[in-house]
Amino acid sequence: MAARNIKLVMCYDGGNYAGWQIQPGARTVQETLEKAIFALTGEKVHANASGRTDAGVHALGQVVNFFTSSHLEPDVFVRGLNAHLPNDIAIREAADVPAHFDANRNAKRKMYRYVIYNGPVRDPFLRRYSYHCRYPLDVARMQRAGKVLVGTHDFRSFETDYPNRVSSVRTITSLSVEKNDQTIRLEVEADGFLYNMVRAIAGTLINVGRGYWPEEKVAEILQAQDRRQAGPTAPPQGLFLVRVAYDESDLTQK
Repeated sequence: MAARNIKLVMCYDGGNYAGWQIQPGARTVQETLEKAIFALTGEKVHANASGRTDAGVHALGQVVNFFTSSHLEPDVFVRGLNAHLPNDIAIREAADVPAHFDANRNAKRKMYRYVIYNGPVRDPFLRRYSYHCRYPLDVARMQRAGKVLVGTHDFRSFETDYPNRVSSVRTITSLSVEKNDQTIRLEVEADGFLYNMVRAIAGTLINVGRGYWPEEKVAEILQAQDRRQAGPTAPPQGLFLVRVAYDESDLTQK
């Protein structure tokens, strides 16, 4: 039987994992998923993700593909893999895709969300899924300051350990900062992200929101192309990979 290419959409709580990518002596999401696929199909596969989330980072819509000779239907993959996965990982969808589909290389846009709990006292029930900032944050200032980042720019000021990629130029298509009660959501969608880029943006906008920096500082940081000029890298537990977008032509048989 010819190998099939299976696309998964999965979500996970990254708090108990050393990130997505397999690494010696550490529990990772990739290894856990590959073990579940082996338990279900008897095949050792390589699970290829849209991006490698770091330790403690969560996903609501991580996309993965792998090749298999299994004849199981997509809905059986969903039920079967969930039966073999721990409670902090779940498969939301499964589908057959063309052999040329690559969850990483074919990704056109990704959206990340950074969650800040902005109450005066920490909330024990949100500690795994948000960053607690006790200083009052001005969301309107954060939103205005963040607008300068929308568009195509060199984002090396927001990249840890530059250079990590061939180019640090990326295009942010949307950036929003919204508050609901004591929870602030920073959402950024782009054609790609640099290492710790969203967390560095979050740390920078938090400094603006608390009045530590003026709004205009963000434009200066962007132009400086120097990571030392930007804010701190916000903690991982507030970061979520929300969704990954692909061209329809990459998802359908030709």
